[in-house]
Amino acid sequence: MSKRAIIIVMDSAGIGAMDDSYLYGDEGSNTIVNTAQAVGGLRLPHLQALGLGNLADIEGVPAVDKIKGAAGIMLEKSKGKDTTTGHWEMMGIILDHPFPTYPQGFPKELIREFEKRIGRQTLGNVVASGTEIIKDLGVQHMETGFPIVYTSADSVFQIAAHEEVVPLEELYRYCLIARELLQGEHNVGRVIARPFIGQTGAFVRTSNRHDFSLLPPENVIDLISASGQKVAGIGKIYDIFAGKSIDATQHIDSNRDGLEKTIQTIADEEFDGLLFVNLVDFDQQYGHRNDVQGYARALEEFDSYLSQVMAAMKSEDILFITADHGCDPTTSSTDHSREQVPMLVYGQQVKADVMLPVRSSFSDLGQTVAEYLGVKAEGLPGESFYSLIKEERA
Repeated sequence: MSKRAIIIVMDSAGIGAMDDSYLYGDEGSNTIVNTAQAVGGLRLPHLQALGLGNLADIEGVPAVDKIKGAAGIMLEKSKGKDTTTGHWEMMGIILDHPFPTYPQGFPKELIREFEKRIGRQTLGNVVASGTEIIKDLGVQHMETGFPIVYTSADSVFQIAAHEEVVPLEELYRYCLIARELLQGEHNVGRVIARPFIGQTGAFVRTSNRHDFSLLPPENVIDLISASGQKVAGIGKIYDIFAGKSIDATQHIDSNRDGLEKTIQTIADEEFDGLLFVNLVDFDQQYGHRNDVQGYARALEEFDSYLSQVMAAMKSEDILFITADHGCDPTTSSTDHSREQVPMLVYGQQVKADVMLPVRSSFSDLGQTVAEYLGVKAEGLPGESFYSLIKEERA
């Protein structure tokens, strides 16, 4: 029987501000708890059974007497609060300084060099919401053909272009040029292609987004792949790790699409190794847009699929459900929030009713996965909690 670890990341579903959240302006942020309170309670019966309500006071999701697996909280040790930092730490990469951000836009000399390399001017170079900037500059972009460059509170260099004005392959080429340029002091975490379609007043972003991340240092994914086991990614995982040691990847259009592909992969494919899933709608569609109702619906939709995920699992599968940071839709900020994250663990190999001690780093997850898959990760940070969750067989 194949032995698989399955990690599902509910992108941005944090569960309380970190002690150092004041350094990031995120005091009081609590994505799941505040969302539940704002909508008058959530209905998450499957997450509740896995112990989500035992981790915090979540309206509509009370604690259970016996957890269907193990549950705990993970703290982030790296500096930062973005997707790349969170996922990298899960796999044993701890950053002692955050990726650079550009609250005033990128330096003029850097933009000039980028324009020189792509052979045309750019628009924007401001901090902006992706949906708002295409409203503001979309028409000018269509008239000139100049791509729109913008950033956010995260370490990102984003390039927006209409698919009928700048073909996707050309947009991706621009991103590769930017990725090559943005090194050293300007080594942003991600360069992101942000294609859109539509007409004036009705521009919409498409699912052809593509992230170009820095190449990560050696991590648990590399070790799993080197051991001869498979690493499969669903959603942004391939992009986050720059494709390094990812043996198979599936693009997704939405959380629902990602969950359906996850269920299908678990049910239909047999392999030893890691299935790593990122569900970005929580963050991209709802958190960044302060859409509280949408965030609540996304959590309940995830929960509705969770029973199918669990039913598809084989006897040697272990499921880990977590998040990479917060993005509290109830605050005035539209940016990520510095939060601790839930850790829910389920499977026939997992002991029931385990409350895990607070984990001091996301990297404990990577060490746990490595130990379960029989991979030595002694040179990487983190402390495995596998011994705490392992079901003892008679």
